[in-house]
Amino acid sequence: MTIELSMLVPHVPSICHEDQVPDFQQDIVTAMKQVAKQIEHIKPDVIVIVSCHWPSTFFHYVDGTPVHKGILTSFEAPDLIKEVPYYYPGDEQLAQELVKAGQDAGLQVQGVNDPYYIWDYGTVVPLRYLVPKEDIPVINLSVTLAASLEETYTWGQKIAKVLRESEKKIIFLSSGALSHRLVRGRENMPTVSEHAMDKQFIEFIMNKDYQSAYEMLPQYARLAGVESGGRHLAMLISMLEDGTEPKYLADGQSSGSWNALITFENNPVSHVDETKEEECAN
Repeated sequence: MTIELSMLVPHVPSICHEDQVPDFQQDIVTAMKQVAKQIEHIKPDVIVIVSCHWPSTFFHYVDGTPVHKGILTSFEAPDLIKEVPYYYPGDEQLAQELVKAGQDAGLQVQGVNDPYYIWDYGTVVPLRYLVPKEDIPVINLSVTLAASLEETYTWGQKIAKVLRESEKKIIFLSSGALSHRLVRGRENMPTVSEHAMDKQFIEFIMNKDYQSAYEMLPQYARLAGVESGGRHLAMLISMLEDGTEPKYLADGQSSGSWNALITFENNPVSHVDETKEEECAN
C-alpha cells in the first residue's frame, strides 16, 4: 500500500467544541468534516500524526500503545479544553517498525507503550473532526526540540519509507500552525511581514515546489515564529512525492497565528469540494 493522504491540520483550542467555534474559524471546521468523509472513503488501516503539542526534549518518541484512552484537560487552556474523552485503537506493530527504522538510522528514537499517557490537544482536537467514530488505529509522534530541522526531515524520510513499504493504507497528519507568534485575542491576524512569509510558503506548496518550501523553513521559522520551529512541516514535506496533489481547503487566524488545512493526495480523486481557492486568504 502507501501513504494515501497527508495533511496539514489546525488544532486551535477554540475549535475543540463545535458549538464554541468563532465565525472566523468556521471554514476550518466545515472543511475538516468534509475531509472526514474522504478519510472514511479511503478506509485507512492507520493514522500517523505528529503534534506540535507533544514537544519532547531529546528523543523522537513513537506512541505504540495498543489502546489510546483518556480524558484530556489541557494544561494550556483548561477553560476551552476540559474533560474531553477519547478512545482510539493503536498499532503497536507498525510503531515498533518505525522505532527500529529510526534507531537503525542512528537517530535518537524511543517507543512509548503506556496506557496512562494522556494525549495532547494537538492530537485530540483534529481527530475529533477527522475520525469522529474513533475507529481507526492511531500512532502519534513527538516533535523533538533538540533535533534540528535537518534531523527532523531525515527522521520523516525514515518514517515515510516504512509507511510506503507497509501493506497497510496510511494517512499522515501534521498537526500545527504556520506563523505562530501568539498574542491575546484569538481574532488577531499575524503581522503583515509574518503573513507574507506564510503566503510564500503556501505558494511553494501549491506549486508543488516542495524542495523550495523545505529550504525556506529555517528562515521562515525564525522570522515568523512558525510553530515547533517548523519541525512538523519538515516531517510533512518528507512525506510528499512527485505527483502528490495539494489542495488548499481552509484557513483562519487564532491569536496572531495562521492556521491552514491542506491535503496532499497521492491518488487524487474528487472526494472533497474545495472551500477555498489555492491561495492564502486575507
